[in-house]
Amino acid sequence: MTGAPIRTMRLTSFDALGEEELDAWHRLREGNPLLDSPYFHPGFAEAVHVSGRPVEVAVGRDADGRVLALLPCHRERSLLRPAGWPGADFQGPVLAPGTSFSPLLLLSRGVRGFAFDHLLDGHADDHTDDHEDGHEDGEAGFGPWIESRRPSPYIDVSGGLDAYLGRASRSGKDNMGQARRRAAKAERELGPVRFEADAVDPKALDRVVELKRAQYAATGAPDYFAAPDRIDLVNRLLHTRSPGFSGMLSTLHAGPHLLAAHFGLRSGGVLHWWFPVYDPSFAHLAPGWMLLRELVSAAPALGIGRIDLGRGEDEYKRRAKTGEVMVAQGLVTRSAAKRTMRRARDSMVEAAKVSPLGPGLRRIVRSVRSLLR
Repeated sequence: MTGAPIRTMRLTSFDALGEEELDAWHRLREGNPLLDSPYFHPGFAEAVHVSGRPVEVAVGRDADGRVLALLPCHRERSLLRPAGWPGADFQGPVLAPGTSFSPLLLLSRGVRGFAFDHLLDGHADDHTDDHEDGHEDGEAGFGPWIESRRPSPYIDVSGGLDAYLGRASRSGKDNMGQARRRAAKAERELGPVRFEADAVDPKALDRVVELKRAQYAATGAPDYFAAPDRIDLVNRLLHTRSPGFSGMLSTLHAGPHLLAAHFGLRSGGVLHWWFPVYDPSFAHLAPGWMLLRELVSAAPALGIGRIDLGRGEDEYKRRAKTGEVMVAQGLVTRSAAKRTMRRARDSMVEAAKVSPLGPGLRRIVRSVRSLLR
């Protein structure tokens, strides 16, 4: 990596940031196309902070004191995590292209680790040749601490539905066609189909949370909304209408029935697909695809050119995507023992996926994970 080196890194509470730091945040983000996701907008970190989960920002400066990088985090004793974790689908420092960033600068004043699970590819560059652990190279990127990478798919919706169908996979085209036919069926059986792209409707958002929590319970996934501050967060974001950043709730009704809805984040021409839900009573209609079709159709009028679907192995993401980026998982630490334990954990996870003893192995993995947090 090239550019002016960062000489100091200091953690500052989000609400203690001054005009200098916030102006730098906007300037650096706007100058780096890699950072167009709403997760990199200061509005996201601010909403998380105000909702009750303190955000600290690592502010990196050069030798002259100029702000070169900002990384919003949560501090859990000696461990840092990206702001919004575990709901932050893109992570990494806000900096100009080519700026040198050494993650080891984060490890000071009692901080012993920085854990990430959705580090956007591009921040993961590693240009060290001689130091495998990066401990002696102040210019190292995140590469030495990456344990795995996963795809994060997106949909290019520029030009709307017709343009999407021209670039979509055969499976994506087929599902969009089925969605059109099922919408007609829903209208015949349930009543007029109504789509609202950006509904500031607290009751509809409550229903989104209710359906999402039921989905978590049915699948055994961790309940994101078990923490009250996260319910406050999405309600706060619903009413956020800052320039360049907002929450966005989209709903699809048939007659009096809410078939499907989605609550996400928007910044400029990018919509991040965050909490999609549908009513299981209407699962036979595949209402999630109906909602997605409406959003793709409405994208040009909304000024949206890309929908980021987020990391995940959901089948609909594989079918709908037109491309993908990579996000990385890992831990920045000077502890070789902890890194070895995490690698062993990751090996156990992979074994659990394919082994007939999977359920038992997964219980062991959960126990090991609790020790490594």
